Amino acid sequence: MNYYLLLATSLLGYMTFWFIVSVIKKRNDVADIAWGLGFVLLAWLSFYISGYSFKALLVNSLVTVWGLRLAWHIYNRNKNKPEDSRYFEWRKTWKNFYLRSFLQVFLLQGIFLFLISLPVMYINHSVANGFGILEVLGLFVWSLGFYFESTGDRQLKEFIANPINKGKLMDRGLWRYSRHPNYFGEVTQWWGIFIISLSIQGSFFTIIGPLTIILLILFVSGIPLLEKKYEGRPDWEEYKKRTSIFIPLPPKRR
Repeated sequence: MNYYLLLATSLLGYMTFWFIVSVIKKRNDVADIAWGLGFVLLAWLSFYISGYSFKALLVNSLVTVWGLRLAWHIYNRNKNKPEDSRYFEWRKTWKNFYLRSFLQVFLLQGIFLFLISLPVMYINHSVANGFGILEVLGLFVWSLGFYFESTGDRQLKEFIANPINKGKLMDRGLWRYSRHPNYFGEVTQWWGIFIISLSIQGSFFTIIGPLTIILLILFVSGIPLLEKKYEGRPDWEEYKKRTSIFIPLPPKRR
């Protein structure tokens, strides 16, 4: 079977499994946990059926660190809480709920996951060794992104956990410079992996990966849905005026 077709078929099975879990548990937000773990699965499956290279081992390790941290963070965030409000609203309003959940939540997420993973799958399939300037630059960019995502998530978690901050808006730490430092970090990590893939001939088409994650976060399911929840709040409107939406920048003086 074709390399990419085999991986796509395996991913379909993986997302179907998580759909069944969502039906049993009656909460579609398990898809958010499946997201990070799906990248880890696809990375190592493509590694296993391709062959060993140091470059592939490096990239797969980066994906594993990112994916496991993200899945664990989301699991702890959702533990002992009701279903995420986005999914709960869909549960109340969607007709043919289970069919639409499978297609629009799990299958669509699997498609995006596959596209974003293209640089990883290409690196694994090339079995290319060597370590030069592009690998060093890509690793640096990935590390920068991991810092922003993990630190932003930690700072927000600590802020929410403090009862003194109930009802307040997070605008400290990295959140002083970007309204979404964790999303900035996630996107940056995928650009880092793409940069590493550029050391392999013919890899430029895998730019589809980082472009897809940018599209999702900036225009589809990331920032737009999150910011819609805060529209109209005076503190939010003031925060928007002084704080960059995505790329960390010094706050504007007013």
